[in-house]
Amino acid sequence: MTDVRAWAADGPHEEFKAFGYKLGPLGVDEVDIDVDYCGLCHSDLSMWTNEWGRTQYPFVGGHEVVGRVRATGAQVPNLKPGDKVGLGWFARSDLASRQSMAGDHHLSPGNEGTIMGRHGGFADIVRCQWPWASPLPDDLDVAKAGPLFCGGITVFSPIMSFGVKPTDKVGVVGIGGLGHLATQFLNKWGCEVTAFTSSPDKAEEAKKFGAHKTLNSRDPKSWKEAAGRFDFLLVTVNVTLDWQRLTATLAPKGRLHFVGAVTEPVPVHVPSIMGGQKQVSASPLGAPATIMQMLEFCGRHDIAPLTEHYKMSDINKAIEHLEAGKARYRIILENDF
Repeated sequence: MTDVRAWAADGPHEEFKAFGYKLGPLGVDEVDIDVDYCGLCHSDLSMWTNEWGRTQYPFVGGHEVVGRVRATGAQVPNLKPGDKVGLGWFARSDLASRQSMAGDHHLSPGNEGTIMGRHGGFADIVRCQWPWASPLPDDLDVAKAGPLFCGGITVFSPIMSFGVKPTDKVGVVGIGGLGHLATQFLNKWGCEVTAFTSSPDKAEEAKKFGAHKTLNSRDPKSWKEAAGRFDFLLVTVNVTLDWQRLTATLAPKGRLHFVGAVTEPVPVHVPSIMGGQKQVSASPLGAPATIMQMLEFCGRHDIAPLTEHYKMSDINKAIEHLEAGKARYRIILENDF
């Protein structure tokens, strides 16, 4: 048995308090990770408040973990104690499923989330199945790498999956926790990147992240100039927008792609997309192999999230800051147990 120290909430909006629990014997395909840093993501906020109706309490969040391998099961092939690793949203997959066998572990039925039905990384130790413990390249800053395992892979995966080309004109809708990473990736990918934002401050910041142009979403002239322009539009926000106006900015065979979990139905006017053979799609996170490609790409091009840092013992201050919408753009908790 392994003793774990953690921060847990006993109910929606309840304060996080010191909490201890025991992990049973380590499975043959499992890895225990000593947590050094853990990102605080908006999905942690949604789970904490039980926004999705799936939270079990006491709730130990944290799914953007960076740390060192503490122990490995007998059948773990690629890791050893002391290795630097990261862990994201998923903690276990059915490796025999058709999806996993095809390399799409993140689409495998019955995947287990790191903070769904188990305790996550707001702790000194977290456990997962070995494919989801991704080795960290030496050229990444471990103190900032955590958000790459959620926000980073969420926006990197569709760039890979849908064959975005260096010659493409791409729009990023929303320059926040996801969008500021997407802008960096797409710039280094070679694309012409346009940031969609309604804030002048965000427009200037987007250019620092690599946007070549900005589109003022409140300016009708900007929309008119963007008509038929984009090969790929990446929607990183989870709010309702003028979808008809957005699809009008797509070039023939252009794709409107969602990584922000927009909860309201998105109306699609079929005749308006049919003539140009336009497409609408969405995707979750990414597979372990894609995570490794993303990490190598980040190291090669010096890509990192813009982060704010708190001690893990200050988790209640950090989550209040996030809930108030003040985070710019990702929050990192440092283990101080």
